[in-house]
Amino acid sequence: LKPVTLELGGKSPNVIFDDADLEQAVKWAIHGIYFNHGQNCSAGSRIFVQEGIYDKFLAQFTEQALAINVGDPFAAETYQGPQVSKTQFERIMGYIESGKADGATVHVGGNRIGNEGYFIQPTIFTECQPDMKIVREEIFGPVACVLKFKTEEEVIEQANNTTYGLAASVFTKDIDRGFRVAHALEAGTMWINCANQTEISMPFGGFKQSGIGRELSEYALENYTNVKAVHVNIGIRL
Repeated sequence: LKPVTLELGGKSPNVIFDDADLEQAVKWAIHGIYFNHGQNCSAGSRIFVQEGIYDKFLAQFTEQALAINVGDPFAAETYQGPQVSKTQFERIMGYIESGKADGATVHVGGNRIGNEGYFIQPTIFTECQPDMKIVREEIFGPVACVLKFKTEEEVIEQANNTTYGLAASVFTKDIDRGFRVAHALEAGTMWINCANQTEISMPFGGFKQSGIGRELSEYALENYTNVKAVHVNIGIRL
């Protein structure tokens, strides 16, 4: 038997409440989904925004997505480079077409950039429904789904409605609510008021279909450790 650890990706929710620092929430949401061209296992690809700030968030999120510099990955000014391969490029474009066909709105992007290379516009879908492929399946590209919610209970149910459970973010100025929601979300890695941050002393890994085992921290050492029990008789006689 070969022991294995598996980190299998996710469809991570990013939950933004009315009381969040809006400017910071937008910046972290941009980083959460578009970092590394969206090719990030813990990308915050499902962005849930409470209805009271939905319009303001979407306006600022749109502005910053449109400002992303897409180009040569070796250029200092580039934020988003090409997708890793033709296969992945075509897969992402297929998901974008699926979202359109299912009735979601392409709010921003949705197209290839240029005729050479595998560059895709930073894309934002709105009017998304929970049963759509773009909401349920990992795209692994620069595609965000922005969804509106009313209550804490509602968004916890929606965020957990996935086969994945790798990571999740919550943005709020109420630290009690932050911890409450963090405990309720079915994800192995939680961020409060940030996204896609790792620390060597903190374990990283997922629940459900997002994998087995943990990377980083002392928990990772368990993957390479066999436990042995040694019993010594110091008084029992037969």
